[in-house]
Amino acid sequence: MIETTPGMLIVTAVIPMVAAFLVMISGRRPNLREAWSVVGAVLTFASVVNLAPKVLAGEVLTYTYAQILPGVGVTLKLDGLGLIFAGTSSFLWILAAFYCVGYMRGLEEHAQTRFYVCYAAAVGAAMGAAFAGNLFTLYLFYEIVSVVTYPLVMHHQDEEGYEGGKKYLIYLFFTSKAFLLTGMVLVYLTAGTLDFGSGIMDGIFPAGTGKVLVVSSFLLFLFGFAKSGVMPFHNWLPSAMVAPTPVSALLHAVVVVKVGVFSTARVMLSVYGVNLLHSTGLGLFTAYFVSFTILCASVIALTKTNLKARLAYSTVSQLSYILLGVALLTPTGVTGGLVHITNHAFSKITLFFCAGAIFVVSGKSDIREMGGLGYRMPWTMGAFALASLSMIGVPPVSGFVSKWYLALGTMEIHNWILLTVLLVSSLLNAGYFVPVVIKAFYGAPLPEDEGKTGSLEKTPLARFMVVPLTVTAIFSVLFGLYPDLFFKIISVLDTGFFTGLTQATAGL
Repeated sequence: MIETTPGMLIVTAVIPMVAAFLVMISGRRPNLREAWSVVGAVLTFASVVNLAPKVLAGEVLTYTYAQILPGVGVTLKLDGLGLIFAGTSSFLWILAAFYCVGYMRGLEEHAQTRFYVCYAAAVGAAMGAAFAGNLFTLYLFYEIVSVVTYPLVMHHQDEEGYEGGKKYLIYLFFTSKAFLLTGMVLVYLTAGTLDFGSGIMDGIFPAGTGKVLVVSSFLLFLFGFAKSGVMPFHNWLPSAMVAPTPVSALLHAVVVVKVGVFSTARVMLSVYGVNLLHSTGLGLFTAYFVSFTILCASVIALTKTNLKARLAYSTVSQLSYILLGVALLTPTGVTGGLVHITNHAFSKITLFFCAGAIFVVSGKSDIREMGGLGYRMPWTMGAFALASLSMIGVPPVSGFVSKWYLALGTMEIHNWILLTVLLVSSLLNAGYFVPVVIKAFYGAPLPEDEGKTGSLEKTPLARFMVVPLTVTAIFSVLFGLYPDLFFKIISVLDTGFFTGLTQATAGL
């Protein structure tokens, strides 16, 4: 671990906050306001890229900003897991910044300055969480994410918006205060520190720690990080769909839910460690527990005819793939889970971008009304089809890589039940995504749409949405064809644990 200068880590987290301030003071000049958002996104991603070579070389960058108690402080740290989350979030912010211009102007949304300020601040908080070097710092930025995204959830300021925002705060703040704080106290009293371990094998608990204490504290974290969408603390997520679609994309692909699964994965690997989770049986327990969420949320998604609602329950299901992979505690399983952080992000943001573009240019949100829409919005529905294939796990799109490694992980531990969960869930994924594509290209249009053949994607505002969603769809394919970079980033978490991963899976 290398103690580094504060600038290398702090600047990356501060850039989005500076962008938020510049957006706020430029509110009366829309073009400048939106330009600051794009500039902030580009600079944030460039800063993450600048740090990447050191991480890929095996270095762990760390800086303690403030020490509160022994083992408790505001500490920043960047390793392979943080790099995956930070790189994914910052890059997608660039595309979302352009997309938001077309969406917000296309619908003439109110309070656009507040929207862009909170959007930038949310990404800044996500960078802080990605760089957290201990539980205290992670908790701090986790809570900041909740605060700055609340105005985005209740953006429309109507009864539905306030209700969704209220549920959002109640779920997230209750679980974080009741569970996370209690879990942190138990860990500190037991381990004497909240700093993350240097590897992923042994965690930070001293030898001989009682199993009851380990299990109790682990369950507090599993439920406390409610942003991960694990049932039964998932209902805030579908309710938050009252927000504008770019917010839904932020919630379901870039920041909020990813902070949840990232935090849970970080605690599993850097606080408890592979060995302790295995010896206590918590790994297998977690895998079975999240399997219920994977299957149940998929079944619920089948019943939804509103496109955003269907995507919301898809997110609840897909997030648990990440936790399932980590819980397998095998090199291939952990790899599949962690790489799904990026694969799911690019595919799901594509799907939400498509849903938003459809609503802006056609006014449609019900799947049953989208007959023939594929011919009037070919780029949008083509991107939707590609992202759907990724969610299902069809090669060569990136979701296949995630599910392939997850399947290998279940076979490594010879668990046919979990392998069956993956196979059944993929069929359910196909069940709720394929009909949308079929309806768009082969379904009959509504009577009022018959005879309308002109493209809906040619206006300048429509292109602001269509270009980003096309780019994210293309990246979903590229990550499926060339996943090696993510494997390398993941392997630096613990070279001993991941030794031989490539050779072990190459012939399968």
